[in-house]
Amino acid sequence: MKRGLRVLGCLVCFFLSSNLSGQDSSTRAAVDVATKEIRPERIRAHMRFLSDSLLQGRAPGTPGYDVAASYVASQLEGMGLRPGVSGKWLQPVTLQKAVVDSAAGALFLTVNGTEQKLVDGKDYIPGARFANSPEKDSRVECDVNAPVVFVGFGVTAPDEKYDDFAGVDVRGKVILEIFGAPATFPSTERAYYSDTTVKAKIALAHGAIGTLLILMPDDWKWLPWDWMVSQVPGGEMHWQEKNGAPHDYFSDLKGSATFSPEGANLLFAGAPRTAEQVFATAKTGKPQSFAMPISVRIHSVASQTVVTSSNIVAELEGSDPALRNEYVVYTAHVDHVGICPPIGGDNICHGAIDNASGTAAVLEIARAFAALPKPPRRSVLFVFVTGEEMGLLGSDYFAHFPTVPLKAIVADINLDTVPGTYYSMNDVVAVGSEHSTLGKAIADAGKVMGYDITPDPLPDQVAFIRSDQYSFVIQGVPSVWLVDGIHATDPRVNLVEENKKWTEMVYHTPLDSMNQPFAWESMAKATVMNFLVGYQVAQHNAAPAWNANDFFGTTFGPGHGAPE
Repeated sequence: MKRGLRVLGCLVCFFLSSNLSGQDSSTRAAVDVATKEIRPERIRAHMRFLSDSLLQGRAPGTPGYDVAASYVASQLEGMGLRPGVSGKWLQPVTLQKAVVDSAAGALFLTVNGTEQKLVDGKDYIPGARFANSPEKDSRVECDVNAPVVFVGFGVTAPDEKYDDFAGVDVRGKVILEIFGAPATFPSTERAYYSDTTVKAKIALAHGAIGTLLILMPDDWKWLPWDWMVSQVPGGEMHWQEKNGAPHDYFSDLKGSATFSPEGANLLFAGAPRTAEQVFATAKTGKPQSFAMPISVRIHSVASQTVVTSSNIVAELEGSDPALRNEYVVYTAHVDHVGICPPIGGDNICHGAIDNASGTAAVLEIARAFAALPKPPRRSVLFVFVTGEEMGLLGSDYFAHFPTVPLKAIVADINLDTVPGTYYSMNDVVAVGSEHSTLGKAIADAGKVMGYDITPDPLPDQVAFIRSDQYSFVIQGVPSVWLVDGIHATDPRVNLVEENKKWTEMVYHTPLDSMNQPFAWESMAKATVMNFLVGYQVAQHNAAPAWNANDFFGTTFGPGHGAPE
């Protein structure tokens, strides 16, 4: 095996040298260093440690996560990088966690005067409640009892001349909405309006006091109900504001629940339209809303705790006196979901691919940068974050409280799983590259590495808002996330189907372990690709910029709501 890997590595080096013939000498030298430093066996070793059962799935606020954070910090220190948090490696993040007490809570529907109690875990999943200023441990209870109004996707989008709330009054009522946003929206706008925080703000602006959520039939294919139920014991989290309040938690929405397909049918019993009819209309992209002949009574109970988990930050100072005060950021989340429903007697969600692989890759990218004979012109931050699985918490905290001035951060390159984990690829998907001039750096790096750049094949899954790069986007920073392409080098392999199978069978289960088949050379090559993207950004005279009239640039860029 080792001999075969060595031969393949030589072939990769030969391929890269032929593609680098038109590049400047510094780029050629940098890629040569990265190819030598970023080795499959190093990625494998990091992943093996981080996904070991001893770390108990690396849930934020647990000893297992703390061990992982210490491991990452020690690796960075050994590379000769400097700590990035005022002389320290760790940026503590205070997190509030609420776990629903299903036995104590209840949800009742009243249909045409008849009340029925629904079954938790079968008909619905309750949302957790948070106290605004909790003690160390708290028990939080809340009740809401109100009529229900169906509001389509629950979206008001003036830029798309679309309003699901037109013609209905939801003040003091509970809204019923469909997960996501209209498929007729451009993919960028669809991603933005699918964001649960955006939708919560819209609901509050119209006066709603609670939210009920249903999913389109196609969404159940990649968000299975049984998987959603299995995530409930892990609870919900928010990072804690300085005043003690949970960040981006909306206490005026006093009750929430997500409904199964069977539960959705119960909601529409006696309604002017059936669930099937509203789903059919939703596919057309037409707004729809109407008062429901039902009311809902929710009694929610949650146990709330406060824990601390840390981001890990390292810095490489740039070599250009004029540009070293600007920063390229690499991110990867260290956390995973901890203990989970057992499979074959194993109840640990190891998170080998998600995201021990991304953590390992950024460690090796950091090693490659540290090994350069001369640092790039801009400085580079390597930010390993906590709480991604609970809602991008660590990255959002860092983006609000960066260790360098926010306006000095020119780009974020996120690694949430490494492309090419199972199979060698001919292409990669650069999620978010269409929004900024980062697309040029990615295209150039793709030519060097021999990757085609493919548009997102599954825009309906709104991946751009579902990993840590989005925390930087909403602070106005151009960002990108490289993921698997759709063309394997082996024409017999259908990468889209393989990824779908992995998501349905392995994602967030104990099966995401080191027992999977890994394509180590492919992972190393994709890691070099990520290195090269950041290196080019760090070297270029001009910082990345949002493309003209880009939605995210217009919404979050300079002068459009992003902090100065």
